[in-house]
Amino acid sequence: MRLRFAPSPTGYLHIGNARTALFNYLLARKHRGKFILRIEDTDVLRSKKEFEKGIIEDLHWLGIDWDEGPEKGGDFGPYRQSERLKIYDAFAKRLLKENKAYHCYCTKEELEQRNKELLARGESPRYDNRCRNISDSQKERYLKEGRKPVIRFKIPERIIEINDLIRGRVSFDTGLMGDFIIIKSDGTPAFNFAVVVDDILMEITTVIRGEDHLSNTPRHIMLFEALKAKIPEFAHMAMTLGPDGSRLSKRHGATSVREHRKIGILPEALFNYLALLGWGTKESQELFTKEELVKEFSLERCKEGAAIFDSAKLTWMNGLYIRKKEPEELVELILPYLKEKNLMHLRGEPVGVRFIKPETTGVINVAPTIDKNYLTKIIVLERERIKKLSEVPDLIEYFLTEEIKFNVKALEILKKPGVKEILTSLRQELTKLIPFSQENLEKIIRDWTKRNNLKTKDVFHPLRVAITGRTIGPGLFELMEVLGKERVIKRLKFIVNSS
Repeated sequence: MRLRFAPSPTGYLHIGNARTALFNYLLARKHRGKFILRIEDTDVLRSKKEFEKGIIEDLHWLGIDWDEGPEKGGDFGPYRQSERLKIYDAFAKRLLKENKAYHCYCTKEELEQRNKELLARGESPRYDNRCRNISDSQKERYLKEGRKPVIRFKIPERIIEINDLIRGRVSFDTGLMGDFIIIKSDGTPAFNFAVVVDDILMEITTVIRGEDHLSNTPRHIMLFEALKAKIPEFAHMAMTLGPDGSRLSKRHGATSVREHRKIGILPEALFNYLALLGWGTKESQELFTKEELVKEFSLERCKEGAAIFDSAKLTWMNGLYIRKKEPEELVELILPYLKEKNLMHLRGEPVGVRFIKPETTGVINVAPTIDKNYLTKIIVLERERIKKLSEVPDLIEYFLTEEIKFNVKALEILKKPGVKEILTSLRQELTKLIPFSQENLEKIIRDWTKRNNLKTKDVFHPLRVAITGRTIGPGLFELMEVLGKERVIKRLKFIVNSS
């Protein structure tokens, strides 16, 4: 079994295309076949090397590797269409020689006018095949006018039927189609021609692609037949749509693999989630390892209905995968996000020591040493709340800098009557506390609260706000232990003095 993924480097890897790559990859690996990466870069104006590089990087990141293609080579190369132009030219000349194709001299303006006339009569736009049988003198006249011909394939009128591996029996009436272009006027191959020539020469046995290519299938089959080549099996996947049922676009959020990498989606989470779009097991299992997906995947369980890409569900799944990570591994994953937010220098040092709240600015002369051990303790506290890696800097900022920001709700808590006195007394109690551990903190603070006939919420809430600037977060006593005695005391002192 030989399958391929053939992206065009006209942009970064789209989620829908990544899903196509994944399904081909899973089926190839399940049957111990070959998975080929082929770059369809004949669109000279839009294709860019940076996009090709990005697609390759994103596939590697996602965990999809290939047996043949760029970086790997292989016996069926080259694997970039821009390096195969002589091959397409030879196949086109063969079809011309066999009278299965012809030169067409119609201009863009003429074609547009005829299509308008067809639409006005309520018919679908298509080429009317008028250049099929023009005379040699007419050809000479067109050439003298400077017209550059395209090469069109002669469509034989018939009914074409395929047994789609996902959709079952599908038929097409070629009489409703016009002869289509296989070589453009600039000498480059049209998509429908290049893909068939490549699939023939690369011995592709199975083609899995989106249902938007279903209408191209009869053209491909006719070309396979005209070139006397074996026709591969076809499977057309349901389109990937947004939650509102429309085509996935920017208004639905991130649409490329690269964007999901940037916001902190883990590769194994995205790999897992994409596999579930339009496919599933009888047991409705949702979390799979790569090895499990390879074992379980089958086209028989692919659905014809649209696959809905729900970023909220992906985020939820990503949180599950994050919680499976060891804290030490998570630290390594979040370091780039911390550096990007300037919360850490490359040496792992803290950036600032300012302690700020609205209408008040002050400096605390404490610069906590930040190292990976300290970050690991923080991650242990916060891991349950992390859904995307990009959220981590804001989530743990108060651990890494003395620049504390208070929102309106937090300020309201600090301004309540009696809060200043509570924090002043607590600071005195905590100053004497040794060791500054979670157990000791909980005991002394609860005992103090009880002795002063106060409710825990009237003590715990302002204490949390004073040392973190937040109204919610991990366990109060756990985070106080991680922050450490010096920071906690300094922060309480600052709040009391600036109230």
